[in-house]
Amino acid sequence: MGLDKPYTDVPGTTIFDADQARKGYHLNQFCMSLMKAANRERFKADERAYLAEWPMTEEQRQAVLARNYNRMIELGGNVYFLAKIFSTDGKSFQHAAALMTGMTQEAYARMMLDGGRSAEGNRYTWEWEQAAGAVSTQAAADPLADTSRKEQH
Repeated sequence: MGLDKPYTDVPGTTIFDADQARKGYHLNQFCMSLMKAANRERFKADERAYLAEWPMTEEQRQAVLARNYNRMIELGGNVYFLAKIFSTDGKSFQHAAALMTGMTQEAYARMMLDGGRSAEGNRYTWEWEQAAGAVSTQAAADPLADTSRKEQH
């Protein structure tokens, strides 16, 4: 019997729970190995060979090689462990976060300085369905109302 995980219904969000920790154990251990300078040098010299020393899945290895942080998270990576990879590459957390959100680093920095991402549109899928129903009901009641425009904050 599995645990109830209501957070799995949040689109675009992967919660690092016990299942994710088990799935990403070797990926995260690899990341932690990069805390040692000698391991960082070995990794940078031959990434594929260094990754082969870790019992990760091929999908995890490919995600590391591609620096696809979102995929690594899906495959059990924890962003705080993954930070060892982008630090090894000489990149900042801000750089990686911008990549993960599909933004430029400048746009990501501006969004954060302006108060962060709006909660609008970051809902449970059932809330999206409920909101869509409310919009449809409103549109049916007043077909001239412009429901496509939302107040910007």
